[in-house]
Parts: sequence; structure tokens; C-alpha cells
Amino acid sequence: MATTTTRALVRASGGPRYAVALGVDALGTGLLRPFLLLYGVTVLGLSAPAAGVAMTAGVVTGLVCVPAAGRWLDRGARSAVVAASMLVRVLGVALLVATPVGNVGLFAAAALFLGIGNQVWPAAHAALVATVARGRDRDAALAAGRALRNAGLGAGALLATACLAGGATGLRVLAAGTGLAYLAAAALAWSVRVRARPAATTDGGDDEASGMRVLLAANVIYVFCLNVPEIALPLVLVTQLHASPVWPAAVFVANTVLVITLQVPVTVLLSRFRRRTVLALAGVVLAASYLGFLAAMSLGDGWGAPAVAVVSVVCTLGEIVYAGSATALVTARAPARVLGRALARFQLSTGFGLAVSPAVITALAPYGPAVLWGGLAGATLLSASAVAVEPDRGAGSGTRERSEHDRS
Repeated sequence: MATTTTRALVRASGGPRYAVALGVDALGTGLLRPFLLLYGVTVLGLSAPAAGVAMTAGVVTGLVCVPAAGRWLDRGARSAVVAASMLVRVLGVALLVATPVGNVGLFAAAALFLGIGNQVWPAAHAALVATVARGRDRDAALAAGRALRNAGLGAGALLATACLAGGATGLRVLAAGTGLAYLAAAALAWSVRVRARPAATTDGGDDEASGMRVLLAANVIYVFCLNVPEIALPLVLVTQLHASPVWPAAVFVANTVLVITLQVPVTVLLSRFRRRTVLALAGVVLAASYLGFLAAMSLGDGWGAPAVAVVSVVCTLGEIVYAGSATALVTARAPARVLGRALARFQLSTGFGLAVSPAVITALAPYGPAVLWGGLAGATLLSASAVAVEPDRGAGSGTRERSEHDRS
């Protein structure tokens, strides 16, 4: 974009009130999401398997609701869908606070509403930004939103850690604070009142929105990188390299800090290249980092952990490049009249990848580093190749859409 000042980014993201809404929402999510399972086990006295199944059901149900949100977006709604994704989580938190000890049913209902809000929000946010900003301004605004969200999640997690000292009472206060944060964020998002002009017709829209099936399939593999710092690295550092738990914690903190500080600058720096080229580059960087982890594992218990930590920086850079180009490519390619459905399908591919990656990673890990990291590297390189060679089609109608598509 022509300028990268904070004021320009805020304006391209939807304005000051919307930026505050994003920060408050992220803070609330950071307060509870990492500790929802702990809440079910510690406060409600549920078994870990029962609480885990309830949370998984909530995520799956949330994904099922995403296509409906996409159709709502295509009818012109923008800030209303964002606010709704926040309000439904208020309901989830209210149910959570009201759940009596031992009641797995109400806990499952709370997880369901939280899951719906968490899955609908990304598509709604991207659609709103795509409505108020264009071209590379929009790409930078999406990157700024991700950086802000990571900062809010990190701050919320730190506050939540302090609340854990209060035991069950502290966790209940934590949940109540999360609900208030979601409510405040929803009110701010609603007050922005952003709408798009509904399409005159959506004939053929589903066919055009599904024209990105190669990108969506590749995205399922790409999103594994988001779970590498949280799942794969703690698993190999602690169980295979016998390193202190301090190492995975340090890697996670470094990942968060790098995303917050570099997401916007890297996205702006790479804006001179086509989005598809940048996304393919992200796959190459991620695959290289996976091979780096494989090499680091061969160093054994002594130097293995420090080497893994160093390589994790490369993995984070790949994640940053991926996050700055993937959603931007979808918003650039999708015709305006089916933008909501295209973003919904992209969120479905993201959610599916995030859902299956823990199972895949933990299933591959016992077979050794070559299978885990070699498999991830091979799959990611294959996905990057598919993205790079996919022909451009379904560019949409209208001069602006065609020119935007040509630069994607």
C-alpha cells in the first residue's frame, strides 16, 4: 500500500471503533479459549474425555454453520455478521457460567455456541475488510488485523494465567470477563454499520466460488503450520528430545511476538509480487523449515532443542507469508457477488485442516522424525506446486474484479 501509517491501516480495517472491537474480542478469546478444557475439568468436575468431546463437537458444529454465514454475507451483511459472531459467543459464555457442576450437556451447548462464533468470525471479518478497502490496502489491513488479534490473544492468555491462581473462582471470573469482552466488542462492531450492495443475481455463483478448489485443498495442508508451534514442537521437544518444557514455551512466545511485529511489514514488503507467487513461496519456506526440524532432530538431546528453536523462526516466517497472502488471494479472486461463500469455503478448509492436523501430527510422530517432518515437507511442497500452477479462472465480472484478479 502507498502508506503504512497506523492511521491508514485503521481506516482500511474498518475504522477506529472496529479496530477497538477486534482488540477487545481478541482479548476475550485469549482469556478463555486456552483454558476452556481446564474450566470443564476443574470448575465443572467433568472428565477430560467428556469435556474434549464436547469441545470438538462445538468446533464441528461451528464449521457446519459457516456456509449459512457465507450466504448472509452475500446478501450484503458485513458488520452485522461480525457482531453476530461475537454475540453468539456471549450466549456461549453465559451458558458456561450457568452450567452446574457435572452437567456435560450445558457445557456442550456452551462449547457449541463458542465454536459457532469462532468459526464464523474469520470469514465475516475478511468480508468486512474487503468491503471498506481495496487491493494492497486490503491485504495490509487483513495482516494488521491478524497482528492485532495475536496481540490480544497473548495479552488475554497472560491475564488468564494470573486468574488461574484463584482456582475455580478465578476461572469463573475469567469466564464472566470473557462474556463482557465479547458483548462490548459486538456493540462496537455493530455500531460501524458496514454493508455491501447485495448482488442483483447469484446465478452461477456457487460454480464460480468453487473454482478455487485447488487453493482450498492446498490450504488444508498449509494450515498445519499453525499447529506446529502448539502441537508438533512441544511433542518432539519434550517426548523425543527430552528437553525442558521451557523450550516449547519459549518457541510459542517467540512465534507470537514475531507474528505481531512482522505480519504487516512482511505483507507490505511482498506486495510487489503476485499473491499466488507469494503463497507458493510460503509453502517452500514452510517445507524448508520442516526439513530444518528434521536436521535439528538428528543432533540429539544436547543441541537438538536449541536448533529446533532456531528453525522455528523460519517456520514462523513461512506462517507469516502464508497468512498474509492466502485470505488476500481469496478476496482478490472471488467475484463480489459470491465473496461470502468463497470466504466461507476458505474457512471450512482452514477449520478442517486445524481439526485434523493434531491427529495427523500425533499419528506420524511415533514413526520417527523422517516420517513426521519429511511427510509434512513433501505434502506442503506438493500443495505449493499446485497453487503455483493452478490456472486463473472464475475471475468474476466487472473491470475492477478482472484487474484485481490479474494481479492475484
